[in-house]
Amino acid sequence: MKNIVFIAPPAAGKGTQSLLLQEKYHLAHISTGDLLRKASQEESERGYFIKEALQKGQLVSDEITLELLTERLKEKDCENGYILDGFPRNVKQALAYENVLKELGKDLGYVFFLDCPKELLKKRIVGREICPNCGAVFNSLIEESKPSVEGVCDRCSHTLVKRKDDNEETFDARYDIYMKQTEPLIHHYRSLGVLHTIKEEDKDAVFKKIEEIIHE
Repeated sequence: MKNIVFIAPPAAGKGTQSLLLQEKYHLAHISTGDLLRKASQEESERGYFIKEALQKGQLVSDEITLELLTERLKEKDCENGYILDGFPRNVKQALAYENVLKELGKDLGYVFFLDCPKELLKKRIVGREICPNCGAVFNSLIEESKPSVEGVCDRCSHTLVKRKDDNEETFDARYDIYMKQTEPLIHHYRSLGVLHTIKEEDKDAVFKKIEEIIHE
């Protein structure tokens, strides 16, 4: 099984597809955010530095992130392939990541670009409602995802809540940043011949397309 990188805007379903792939193919799921949070608990100079940066809301340098990623890729569960989540976000990071792969003798694998209309993504974010009791997720703006009773969880009848940052302003800001960083990254991977663009919107259709590409 080859390694997998996802490029996807906010709410495009990257997390859902990562979980489906992880469960079916027993791949390691590597989130750079999780790596940083774990490293921040280390009793070391690096751990203290990362912890301070995270507490202040600052970005951790690419060098430290790559160092943690390199250590993680050397672990045994990555030998069968892995899913890389949250990295790379731009061409500079992509080139650095490719150098790491060369050093470790690993293949770049598949790069999947989940191409989804902006207005649908906005609906997924702005309309999202979450049950704080059982974790179920609904959406007040998407017909098939609405709860049976407005504002009430179908599973446990608890009152649904919205995240503070699930609003149009926050979404637009995140989407603009994504576009600025990601457009060059898409062109980079396309030039390498490893980019696979998936335009399906339904999660099952997306997963089916990913499987078709993997098994070609």
